[in-house]
Amino acid sequence: MSRRLAAVILAGGEGTRMRSRLPKVLHRLLGLPMIHYVVEAVTSLAPEKAVVVVGRKSGKAIREVLSGVDGLAFAVQRRPLGTGNALKTGLSALKGFRGDLIVLNGDTPLIRPETLRKLLSRHRRGKNALTICSFTTTEPGGYGRIIRDRSGKAVAIREERDLSREEKSIDEVNSGIYLLNETVFPLLGKIRKNPAKGEYYVTDLFGIVLRSGLRAGVLKMDDDEEFSGINTKNDLLRVQSILRQRIVRGWVERDVFFIDEERVYIQPSVRIGPGTTIYPNVFMEGITVIGEDCMIFPNVRIRDSWIGDNVVVKDSSVIEDAEVHDNVEAGPFARIRPGSILMESARIGNFVEIKKSVIGVGTKAQHLSYIGDAEIGRDVNIGAGTITCNYDGVKKHRTVIEDGVFIGSDSQLVAPVRIGKGAYVGAGSTITRDVRPESLALTRSRQKEIRGWTREKSKKAGRKKRKSGS
Repeated sequence: MSRRLAAVILAGGEGTRMRSRLPKVLHRLLGLPMIHYVVEAVTSLAPEKAVVVVGRKSGKAIREVLSGVDGLAFAVQRRPLGTGNALKTGLSALKGFRGDLIVLNGDTPLIRPETLRKLLSRHRRGKNALTICSFTTTEPGGYGRIIRDRSGKAVAIREERDLSREEKSIDEVNSGIYLLNETVFPLLGKIRKNPAKGEYYVTDLFGIVLRSGLRAGVLKMDDDEEFSGINTKNDLLRVQSILRQRIVRGWVERDVFFIDEERVYIQPSVRIGPGTTIYPNVFMEGITVIGEDCMIFPNVRIRDSWIGDNVVVKDSSVIEDAEVHDNVEAGPFARIRPGSILMESARIGNFVEIKKSVIGVGTKAQHLSYIGDAEIGRDVNIGAGTITCNYDGVKKHRTVIEDGVFIGSDSQLVAPVRIGKGAYVGAGSTITRDVRPESLALTRSRQKEIRGWTREKSKKAGRKKRKSGS
């Protein structure tokens, strides 16, 4: 029978070095709070329960951000008395739990699920009571060191301030990730307050376990990148850059091509189909899906949208909370607002804004138009400068344009209004009533021509000038 698993995420630190009123673990990386990445890595192990230990001041904000995560509980560390006290606080929310407990910090967003699975496997194969994850680094300053005896066996973890001069040269350091089982839980009470800081260090637990005759092991990792903690705004920028590059490399391996991989910003929740090409300065955010063989040109922002296959989004366009079906072209400088659906092979051109509207199969709106609260049929042509006048100052109204309609340039369609199938609207018209199918609607006044008007105007201006000068 497999052993039970739970998790404790330590997120109670005040993060004073961030110089921000926002709790440290809520600072964002590619649009998501850093603790989101830690929670995602932990939940990939499918623990039966995960506890986030929060501080007294930061608890409410962290709870709100993580409120949608199933199986997550919270425990409040009333006073900042160190990691040992924080772990005891987290364990109090797991009353009666027996099994393996994984413990990690909420400010290590680069940790990979596969590393946690490797640690869990090593811990169980070795039948350890406690297993820690270590790594080597050329800059060990600030980390607790792994102290080993002459045989190479790990015997203790020692914090930076307690190191001897010789021990400071040790390059194997503690990652802050631990796996322990129920035999270790009672030993937390044996951690003594550090006299220098007045805090309880969870790192002391390693030596306590060994002295108690239990098995303790170390999983040593060579790559230090994923264990990077965040304490300052500069750390935040550095980790965000690593995360962005990691995401881009992942999509390159899935046959997505980037013109300049250093200048794109893709959130982890985005999905991209193979064969798609992405130009520089593209932002893809939220729950966004990009289909296969698309072309996303420079300075495009796509958020919470579904994009089909073979779609072309041209320069400087914005798409938010919208559906864009196969073979659509949009832009340049198009704005597709929430609630919009662009059906297959539609063409939305430069400086066209679509809001909460359905644009039918093969329909074209190529220039300088606003289409809001509208339902547009198949193969409709929307001329330049067309506006659906959907707002009467109190509420919004819908415009319906049926299949095969031709809307001439500079037309205003005053909703609520319906243009019947195959009808034409002449350029410059203001349509306030429904138009029957296959009809021509015009509201222009008759053109007048006054012959010689310019010549007479010039004569009058000359007489007036001579009169004023005499």
